[in-house]
Amino acid sequence: MFDIQTNPEFRLRTDLLSGITVALALVPEAVAFSFVAGVDPLVGLYAAFMVGLITSLFGGRPGMISGATGALAVVLVALVTQHGVQYMFAAVALMGVLQILAGLFRLGKFIRMVPHPVMLGFVNGLAIVIFLAQLGQFKAPDGDGQLVWMEGTPLFTMLGLVVATMAIIHLLPKLTTVVPASLVAIVTITLATASFGLDSPTIVDYLRTMTGDAQASLAGGLPSFAIPMVPFNLETLRIILPFAAILAAVGLIESLLTLTLVDELTETRGRGNKECVAQGAANIACGFFGGMGGCAMIGQSMININSGGRGRTSGITASLSLIAFVVVASPLIEMIPVAALVGVMFMVVLGTFEWSSFRVMTKVPVSDAIVIVLVSAVTVATDLAVAVLVGVIFSALVFAWKHAKVIHAVCETNESGTKVYSLRGPLFFGSSKSFLELFDPKGDPNDVIVEFQHARVSDHSAIEAIDTLAERYLALGKILHLRHLSPECRKLLRKAGSLVEVNVIEDPKYHVATDALA
Repeated sequence: MFDIQTNPEFRLRTDLLSGITVALALVPEAVAFSFVAGVDPLVGLYAAFMVGLITSLFGGRPGMISGATGALAVVLVALVTQHGVQYMFAAVALMGVLQILAGLFRLGKFIRMVPHPVMLGFVNGLAIVIFLAQLGQFKAPDGDGQLVWMEGTPLFTMLGLVVATMAIIHLLPKLTTVVPASLVAIVTITLATASFGLDSPTIVDYLRTMTGDAQASLAGGLPSFAIPMVPFNLETLRIILPFAAILAAVGLIESLLTLTLVDELTETRGRGNKECVAQGAANIACGFFGGMGGCAMIGQSMININSGGRGRTSGITASLSLIAFVVVASPLIEMIPVAALVGVMFMVVLGTFEWSSFRVMTKVPVSDAIVIVLVSAVTVATDLAVAVLVGVIFSALVFAWKHAKVIHAVCETNESGTKVYSLRGPLFFGSSKSFLELFDPKGDPNDVIVEFQHARVSDHSAIEAIDTLAERYLALGKILHLRHLSPECRKLLRKAGSLVEVNVIEDPKYHVATDALA
């Protein structure tokens, strides 16, 4: 039977409409992040256009949306405040270079090291961040120009439009999926607001409130090429390199985690290293064409996926529509009520948050539940890169602690009176102390064998522990045999080197993680 979902014409139409929907949601986000970074709104809009277009064309994950993000904006604000916007452009360009290098050296694969509880915490934390960011739309300027919470009729009008938007997005797919529900909701709420003369702030009202300029507009031209006006010397490099490194790390972590999430939602697989290169090329373009840089956006990516956008066409359409809004259609876009976009983002929050994590946390180990909560909290309190780093470190320490207690030995004495310690489990920095406690050099016979056939020596701390054990037996004048160590282990051993037997059965072959060679 013919499936309309696989019809190329249907897929193209869906991608085009989904892209337009995403573009409408990108506008207030780009403007908001521009203010966070302390730059002109057009700088954020240009970044959303360039990053979105280049990554959609050449990135490793079709359907994923990239643009100006808050994660980068909070890093850029310090650089802009201290040194100015031109240094920001230079740092963004250098950030792009570092990201391309990360892709060329295939560092994208290391995102696989992020444990699933960290992924859950990342998704939940970003959902909370997106939700909290929308609350600012419920503020309006008072008589003194200060932003205060809405009250009375303006508040009820705002809430009513938000709820109506969410209702349309929820109910329309039950009737038809020909057009994205989010796009229908935005258009419907905009027409209703204009037709009934409802007093609800629009995008241009938001822009004018943030700038304090009653004549502010989204209208602008195309971005133009310009080399960042900074001195090309080591002092400039000293200033921008730390920021560029942090920006590159934050951008790639958020992009690769979003890529993984989209992979799971679409049951397909993106190419992480290709995405690194595309993100880098996009940010180099931003540095030379007046953009603030960007990375993947989980909120807009969710809007695109939920609206049916799966191909590169959706991202390309979003970027081209966004720049078209700026260049020729700003009066139409400025009419959109902020409430409609808030409603869209609230639905994104509901769809992004892993509600199942509440149920999961009662069934997984306590340490995993702690990781989920910890990463979510740190994401909200600081930024994504710090949260993921904290989550990975915590998970690694828990893993090391658990496996430090795994190592044990099966002991037996053979017919010749030789005692054999047959090790079980990994020998690494976490278990090296427990390893030494397994032996009784003073109480053991004069001939002792340590069998490594069922154990693995993992790092330099393990090598040092074996050497220490050898010293203890040698000091007592006893004979110690170390069997079935890898060639590299034998090479790294100092005190025990002459005690290693290599001719019993075939020895294992693996490398030891170490920072020193004996």
